[in-house]
Amino acid sequence: MAELNFNLGDYVRIRLALKELEGRVLESTDSSVLLLKLNSGYNIGISRDNILAGRVLRKFKEDASTQPAFSKQVGKEEETEKFEPKEDGEKKNIGLIITGGTIASKLDPKTGGVKHLVDISEFAKFYPELFKIVNVSKIDVPFMIASESMTSEHWIKIASSCEKMLNDKNISGVIVTHGTDFLHYTSAALSFMLRNLNKPVVLTYSQKSIDRASSDANLNLQCAARAAISDAAEIMLVGHANSDDDYCHALLGTKVRKLHSSRRDAFKPVNISPLARVWADRIEWLREYKPRNDEKVKLDTEFSEKVGLIKFYPGQDSSILDYYALKYKGIIIEASGLGHLPVSESRDNWIPKLKKHIRNGLVVCVASQTIFGRVDGLVYSNGRELLDAGVIFLEDMLAETAFVKLGFVLGHYGWKGNVREKMLENFSGELNPRLGGEFL
Repeated sequence: MAELNFNLGDYVRIRLALKELEGRVLESTDSSVLLLKLNSGYNIGISRDNILAGRVLRKFKEDASTQPAFSKQVGKEEETEKFEPKEDGEKKNIGLIITGGTIASKLDPKTGGVKHLVDISEFAKFYPELFKIVNVSKIDVPFMIASESMTSEHWIKIASSCEKMLNDKNISGVIVTHGTDFLHYTSAALSFMLRNLNKPVVLTYSQKSIDRASSDANLNLQCAARAAISDAAEIMLVGHANSDDDYCHALLGTKVRKLHSSRRDAFKPVNISPLARVWADRIEWLREYKPRNDEKVKLDTEFSEKVGLIKFYPGQDSSILDYYALKYKGIIIEASGLGHLPVSESRDNWIPKLKKHIRNGLVVCVASQTIFGRVDGLVYSNGRELLDAGVIFLEDMLAETAFVKLGFVLGHYGWKGNVREKMLENFSGELNPRLGGEFL
């Protein structure tokens, strides 16, 4: 075993029996293992017993962590030219809202993980192509947080920031960068909270971390910029259309879902076709859209967090409704394909509990756990029993969108007597009379 005088963050070359490897030294929980981040962006653990020799090519510098991983020469972060965004009178202005997630993070050379970008100059270093398409004239960082930690309070902060930018005559559109896992909840929330939308609001993300050559962040941001200066006054999610760096899809904010944990084209439209194909330099519209206009955006952030989302499973005890009725004003149940739950013919009959709690004021809605398709309470007797009990069938609405919408509806005290009508009112394209799009 060779004696290795490496420090965390050093860029090193090691020699094994059959090959040599270069990478950055990372923190390792096992002292017998050298952990390296390779130039490909992947981490590898190597038993120190197998290392024949090694040397430091570049000592770690604290300021190296602020440089992009995709420098002109991989591993030589310090050679990246400093980029300062400059306004160009020939480009349109956009607002940029940064909220966290992989797309707004940078490599930590010591740990191999990522940490948040801290200001726009860092953002510009990583993504200079964005600034070649548009002027980023306003930036807001309301918080930096992973999407799984967000609540309605975070949605309201994003919506408030959007409203200010959208009502600024010098801003052509808004980009929101966001973590992927619960991005479709935020896109739904903005779709309800921003009324009289006048310009594009584009949410985008990165599935692959920015230290990898396969990162999707750059193309997603370039396409998001193109969508943000387009003619569509829509809440859109823009990201890779496939696993290649070909083009992106623009997807309606209330009809989109993350359907893969790691693919770059993780987000897909549900029960509808994409709004558009988007390249860095052009857009091809695939559907009709609301055009940009001169209306003043109205911020409507009334929201109740007293809502729940339940996934029904075989044998589930209806007493779960007792728990939710104590703490919540309304629930969305992901029921069977057409929206069924156990009724009178079943040993676990849900009808008595449903009638009791609906009568006492609990709002109960069903969406389909099949994701694609729609619920319908009139096809079978099971559905008709649920309708008679007062359950609201939400047609083709996505369960996540339904969850956000129910919180929005119940947050409006004046709508208390019209919850069914409001849940079935098409606010932002969340309901479709006809189903379209590609079934995956």
